[in-house]
Amino acid sequence: MTESAPKPGSKRVYIKTYGCQMNVYDSERMQDVLRPLGYRAVDAPDDADLVVLNTCHIREKATEKVYSELGQMKKLKQRSGNRMTIAVAGCVAQAEGAEIMRRQPAVDLVLGPQAYHKLPEMIARVHRQTGDRLETDFETLEKFDALPKARRADGPMAFLSVQEGCDKFCTFCVVPYTRGAELSRPVDDIVLEARNLAAQGVRDISLLGQNVNAYHGAGPALEGGEDWSLARLLRHLARIGGLDRLRYTTSHPRDMDEDLIAAHGDVDALMPFLHLPVQSGSDAILKAMNRGHTSDHYLDIMRRMREARPDMALASDFIVGFPGERDRDFEDTLALVKEVNYAIAYSFKYSERPGTPAADMFGQIPEAVKTERLHALQAILREQQSAFNASKIGQTLPVLVTGAGRQAGQMHGRSPWMQAVHFDGGPELAGQIIDVRIVGASLNSLTGQLPMAQESAA
Repeated sequence: MTESAPKPGSKRVYIKTYGCQMNVYDSERMQDVLRPLGYRAVDAPDDADLVVLNTCHIREKATEKVYSELGQMKKLKQRSGNRMTIAVAGCVAQAEGAEIMRRQPAVDLVLGPQAYHKLPEMIARVHRQTGDRLETDFETLEKFDALPKARRADGPMAFLSVQEGCDKFCTFCVVPYTRGAELSRPVDDIVLEARNLAAQGVRDISLLGQNVNAYHGAGPALEGGEDWSLARLLRHLARIGGLDRLRYTTSHPRDMDEDLIAAHGDVDALMPFLHLPVQSGSDAILKAMNRGHTSDHYLDIMRRMREARPDMALASDFIVGFPGERDRDFEDTLALVKEVNYAIAYSFKYSERPGTPAADMFGQIPEAVKTERLHALQAILREQQSAFNASKIGQTLPVLVTGAGRQAGQMHGRSPWMQAVHFDGGPELAGQIIDVRIVGASLNSLTGQLPMAQESAA
């Protein structure tokens, strides 16, 4: 007698995602590989059969936050009579490996970012109480090859991973050690996934990669299989029916070539928004970070992007208090911020990552100085973000409606510049791109009205 297949949704999985968009994508794909086993996603861990913490190693004290969370999960597992299975995935899993299971015996599985396609097999091993419970090898292509070809879309916007890993080795960063070397997916696989998403009503796709503009995936075999650049991939994806908006993140200044800049001017589906981290405005600090570019090089890219697309909005990342950062280095950062005038930017105090070169550098900055500099930088960035949002008041923008808002009768959407837009409307608008007149703005969102509502008010 053969064992019957599990009933759909007969098991519950709770996945908590930390950190970057790449982790968000990975969590979605974990759900894809678990769905055939009968797992359905739930919003809380209390009664879950499987809990997955998909971790990020970028932020300060990331590892300790994971252990704190695991302490809570241990209590839930004990309450369930040890029925619950606990897995730690992502970059902390890759960096810490067996140490996680040593420090927290309640953990059943540890798997790195390139191994989550093995999650069903590892769960089966745990249930049989045999086999290895640790999987942190780098096997990126194997991971993508083993994933289900079809994805279940969740709304009109989606992430699509096209590149993983990093060869840049910035002195503050752990990504090359947790995600491995730069590797790009073949064009055919990406196009197949994009078409599948578009067929489910996805209209806005963000291409993901640790250095997404370093993409150099193998082209279609019928065309000789030569490597394609990100610009060529974007031009090709823009021809997919129903796919109206394309984005990509995160980029590196060293890989921003002329063809990609030109694509922003002549590919209508490519949205006028670029996230290009600079980290510092000081050439001395950029050199110490091993960024491989200067502030002038970065500013030249900004100028050429705005020439190609005058309505381009720019975003960036900044680290303050990097080892050796002097007052004049920080002033150079403020000067760059004022010259670029960002629509949005993310800023953080430098924090040591064990094993990275910066952790052992001389000239570590006192915490109080880092805090003071961060506050000064963020005050300017908030002012710029508020001004950018306010500049949209009175304009009518094409808004992709993503779902219901927080208030009754309210809907939520995204502008071409990724701004959140709230307006009164019905659920029948979900998934559509509609014109919304902007009537208000705050630091983090826009308020709009539908044209019909404006006419009624008049």
